[in-house]
Amino acid sequence: MTKVRVKKESSMGYKIAIVGATGNVGKEMLDILDERGFPADSVVALASRRSQGKEVSFGDKTLKIKALDGYDFSDVDVALMSAGGDISKEWGPKIAAQDCVVIDNSSAFRYDQDVPLIVPEVNPDAIEGFTKKNIIANPNCSTAQLVVALKPLHDKAKIKRVVVSTYQSVSGAGKEAMDELFNQTRAVFVADPVEAVKFPKRIAFNVIPHIDVFMEDGYTKEEWKVVAETKKMMDKNIKVTCTAVRVPVFVGHSEAVNIEFENEISAKEAREILREAPGCLVVDNTEEETYITPLECAGEDATYISRIREDITVENGLNIWVVSDNLRKGAALNTVQIAELLVNRGLIKPKSLAA
Repeated sequence: MTKVRVKKESSMGYKIAIVGATGNVGKEMLDILDERGFPADSVVALASRRSQGKEVSFGDKTLKIKALDGYDFSDVDVALMSAGGDISKEWGPKIAAQDCVVIDNSSAFRYDQDVPLIVPEVNPDAIEGFTKKNIIANPNCSTAQLVVALKPLHDKAKIKRVVVSTYQSVSGAGKEAMDELFNQTRAVFVADPVEAVKFPKRIAFNVIPHIDVFMEDGYTKEEWKVVAETKKMMDKNIKVTCTAVRVPVFVGHSEAVNIEFENEISAKEAREILREAPGCLVVDNTEEETYITPLECAGEDATYISRIREDITVENGLNIWVVSDNLRKGAALNTVQIAELLVNRGLIKPKSLAA
């Protein structure tokens, strides 16, 4: 795919910090910053004290990990955080107080009304609100790809109700979860005992309808996130219900989405709209059996949409299949795109220029 690059000016040179640089998403952030030619003069990789001195790649450079604890952010322009909710809650406001914009990948600030929750293709104008707390939230991985597909259809025919079933890869639960799928799969083949540590049940050759904790109403926190975040970013009046399922796939989340609209929309119209929509790539030809699976989307930036068809059980309904690389659009890519939005709209200037 063609990579979209941020507008560059010769005088620009931002200092960017990656908090959680040793994790799956942190490493992906470093790759994407380099791939997209983000105008950074300086990139610093941060993690916990136990990771201090380890090395991570940034383009053709190697960065040594520095400790987050005690790091001075006074000359840092943007901090991209992917170190978990507890770290974000503790450090996000401290970093933001040093006049460094925090773009956080955890759920710590997503539901704070004073913190914009942003997918650049969906609600870019909401970014203006970042000045209230100097923090911007990145949505849940499954929500990010969902709203990229829903927004252009909502603009056309106004969505009333969405029913989404997710098929989420283990990478959404981190490196340990990926290791667990690998180790369990190997154990099954060699008849070793299968150990479940990261997941509540065996994930190899299985599916688990349980992501995050169960809530009092029987939904899981992951399912609640999809509902709350879709409403916050798109339209509070949309009715959303979700079933979130973990599947034995390493990278790439898939979603079966049923949509009911106020106004008429055909599958043909939807296909044409989505082909033109930012961030979307339609791969949908049932005659040739062409559709997308997580395997093909790994390493790609787009949100892929297939199986676009009319739901004949309601007056104005569609079914679509949505697949995306959860480490990229669901996390690292969207975070970098938010930083690009800040730069391209002139909402931040490098501190180095003011010095």
